[in-house]
Amino acid sequence: MSGTRRPLLKACLNGARRPEDVPGLPVTPGQLATDAALVVAAGAGAVHVHPRNAGCHESLRATDIGAAVEAIHEAIPGVPVGVSTGAWIERDPARRRELLEAWEVLPDFASVNFSEEGAEDLCALLRDRGVGVEAGLWSAEDARRLVASGAGPRCVRVLLEPLDRDPAVALETAREIEVVLDAGGVDVPRLLHGSRTGAWTVLTEAFRRGMDSRIGLEDARHLPDGTDADGNEALVAAAVAIRDGR
Repeated sequence: MSGTRRPLLKACLNGARRPEDVPGLPVTPGQLATDAALVVAAGAGAVHVHPRNAGCHESLRATDIGAAVEAIHEAIPGVPVGVSTGAWIERDPARRRELLEAWEVLPDFASVNFSEEGAEDLCALLRDRGVGVEAGLWSAEDARRLVASGAGPRCVRVLLEPLDRDPAVALETAREIEVVLDAGGVDVPRLLHGSRTGAWTVLTEAFRRGMDSRIGLEDARHLPDGTDADGNEALVAAAVAIRDGR
């Protein structure tokens, strides 16, 4: 592992998954707070969540964001908490902006996907409100859009998020994204992660290179040996062991 800085491990607790499909998936503010405390004790340095409404659907409404963020902050004071702004939660860019403007309890950071309409506007709004921006990059084209926007240097980090489940393809996509970022002078922390069958290979490569990464039920349901994980705590503990060479 290069450098002296220990890479950040972020725990992604639930994502867009449905609780009926993933036993133990945390969705309520209380469940998210409980899991957040467990993963931080296991070694996570930040937490990313997708808050839900009373019907268990992902939500950007102020009441739902506030309830989740406040509960998690109480459980893990001083640990950064972030949320998603994904377009699948609210597809109308204007309405999505209105929802973010109404937030009263603010997360520490929020992810903005540069494959989605209105990304540049959301970045500016979040920064104006004092919320850190994570730029989500799924492809080299997303990276080019970030560079062209000029928002890259003002992000707290960029997320290299190749969607490919084949680890080799995912890592090649990540390489292509980095080429664009390097050429564009975007020199902020980079978090590399995979998903599903590619999650552990990509995470291992990220830590080998000294990059930040993430794990949790949003990205993986199995441990590195292929057995079912009984929750986010087990996934984070396995990732910490990889990062720290245990």
